[in-house]
Amino acid sequence: MASYESFAQVYDTFMDNIPYEEWEEYLSGLLKDRGIRDGLVLELGCGTGTMTELLARRGYDMIGVDNSPEMLEIALEKREKSGHDILYLLQDMCEFELYGTVRAVVCVCDSLNYILEEEDLLQVFRLVSNYLDPGGYFIFDMNTEYKYREILGETTIAENREEGSFIWENYYDEEEKLNEYELTLFLPEEDGLYRKYEEEHVQRAYSLQKVRELLEEAGLQAEAVYDAFTRNEPAAESERVYFIARECRKRQKPS
Repeated sequence: MASYESFAQVYDTFMDNIPYEEWEEYLSGLLKDRGIRDGLVLELGCGTGTMTELLARRGYDMIGVDNSPEMLEIALEKREKSGHDILYLLQDMCEFELYGTVRAVVCVCDSLNYILEEEDLLQVFRLVSNYLDPGGYFIFDMNTEYKYREILGETTIAENREEGSFIWENYYDEEEKLNEYELTLFLPEEDGLYRKYEEEHVQRAYSLQKVRELLEEAGLQAEAVYDAFTRNEPAAESERVYFIARECRKRQKPS
């Protein structure tokens, strides 16, 4: 089963421990630090559209790209309720296409860790560079090697709620730098019974240096790397980092 098929229907329920509004405040702060207070912004891996909606509420003209029709279906329901003019596109971030350029591209919630091959990550960066305005910004987060090795690896997370239950088992291959999540869901049916669903998710850890190299190869300059939700440099025990990269190959128009 592909990732986020059955999980999509309960994703927001089980992810309600994530302080999305605080994350959005940090992300929009990074954008504002670079003079981007409005305009067209693309979110890659937008999922159910929670962050997309928050950025739209902040005043950005949002485009959301995701490769899960189930997740986008929920995002569309949120758009209908909010009335925000958000364009959602069912596309793989390795192959996404836009009609023009955008002021910024954002990608959060470790979506880029799902890109398992360096060549594919480079392709994402190249597409981002292509669709950014001259001098535009790409801001994204990634889980670190430390987090997979020391926090997630060989752990099991389980939760039981009225809306359903899940078991999330993690296995980290330090040599391949791959973290495999085996997700088992038990969701209630109308007859009072529960149906079992199983999904497999795989993420890859990338070194900070490798990400910098791929960004540069794609025409993006890494201006800063922060320990998540701070303006501090990453530490050895940082679990999530934010990259701020700028498009640097297109010719800027004279001001």
